[in-house]
Amino acid sequence: MPENYTATVTDKRPGYGQLLRTRGAWTFLLPGFAARQPFAMLTLSTVLLVQHTTGSYGTAGAVSATTGVSMALFAPFTGKLADRFGQRAVLVPGVLLHTASVLLLTVLALTDAPLWTLFVAAVPTGASTPQVGPMVRARWGVKLQGSPLMTTAAAFESVTDEFTFVLGPLFATALCTSVHPAAGLVTEASLTLLGGLLFAAQRGTQPLPSRSAGAAHARVEHVSALRIPGVRVLIVAFLGIGSVFGGMQVALAAFTESIGEPGLNGVLYGTFAAGNMLSGIVCGAVAWKIAPQRRLLLAYTALAVTASGLWAAQSVLLLAGIGLLVGTCIAPALITGYTLVEKLVPPTARTEAFTWLTGAVALGQAAAVTVAGQLEDRLWDGAGFLVPMGGTVLAVLLLATLRSRLVPPSTGRTVARGVGHRVPVSVD
Repeated sequence: MPENYTATVTDKRPGYGQLLRTRGAWTFLLPGFAARQPFAMLTLSTVLLVQHTTGSYGTAGAVSATTGVSMALFAPFTGKLADRFGQRAVLVPGVLLHTASVLLLTVLALTDAPLWTLFVAAVPTGASTPQVGPMVRARWGVKLQGSPLMTTAAAFESVTDEFTFVLGPLFATALCTSVHPAAGLVTEASLTLLGGLLFAAQRGTQPLPSRSAGAAHARVEHVSALRIPGVRVLIVAFLGIGSVFGGMQVALAAFTESIGEPGLNGVLYGTFAAGNMLSGIVCGAVAWKIAPQRRLLLAYTALAVTASGLWAAQSVLLLAGIGLLVGTCIAPALITGYTLVEKLVPPTARTEAFTWLTGAVALGQAAAVTVAGQLEDRLWDGAGFLVPMGGTVLAVLLLATLRSRLVPPSTGRTVARGVGHRVPVSVD
């Protein structure tokens, strides 16, 4: 048991109170929350500014999608560098580059620069987006290694992410519509700079870089998280979760527009997000006895079943109810997936693994937005709901087929005289 973990091994039910009393946790939680808030503001702030200057939602969506795809593609590389050289060494230059790129994109949009320059600026803007969420999760792994609070920490981070994605768009909308169309991006850049630098300054809680670990222990070798079969399975599974977010964003907007009540879009999506947050809180407060790989399959199956009912909803109340159920099923799948990373991946590659999963959600969301938009244009209003159904069903079939790859490697020992003993199956 690591010395940072302050609870006792006799604790029967891990809770949020114990988690937040972990020594040194608040030193990275508070600046981490400020630094990850811009992550949820970037996409919508870009859309609102570019639409204001160009008059085209199509152009605004394309520029915003460029930032999302760039982030998804470069996030794992950022995580790998953070594992190898340390979070601070990667975060400080990344924060500075992101701030400069966002301000450049803002200036280009406001000065009616050629359209191609917006796309050029959008690439480094997305690629340099700080991966603070995965870095916070990696710090929890250092603090709680081997403790029963790891599932609680994963739940806490999932709830924090959901709260961020509820608050961020509201904040961006208020700034861009009430202050100035560029206020959202300027605030995003400011929060990134301030929160990112404060987070990077907390050196005592960051994981030991694998390069330093290798120097201290000659046998330690940095292994890419992508080489671990279980991580590859989780990446594909998280693409399916991204399809739910992206597909619902487009389909809900089209559905509410078709019934002449576009204002209900925020209410319906808020109901979906509320279900996600509430189930995340409950999931983290439960002392689970079911192995995480089995829990993931059960949670994902429930997600696929509920998501498959979205396209059949013909009323606002029914759609709100099904959306609430879908949101309720997402959090357990996300939380269990992140919990499995702690069991499957060595500490020297966890930040990279977390960024692969975060990037997979973003990439799945970007693809789902594109496909759902095409379905809405070419088929019927609400056809975009087929995207969450297809993405989750395919993912659950993959999990059922490859679930054995999610079993953590055995760490048991062989006793003297060659007598082997069964290794107990680890549970949360």
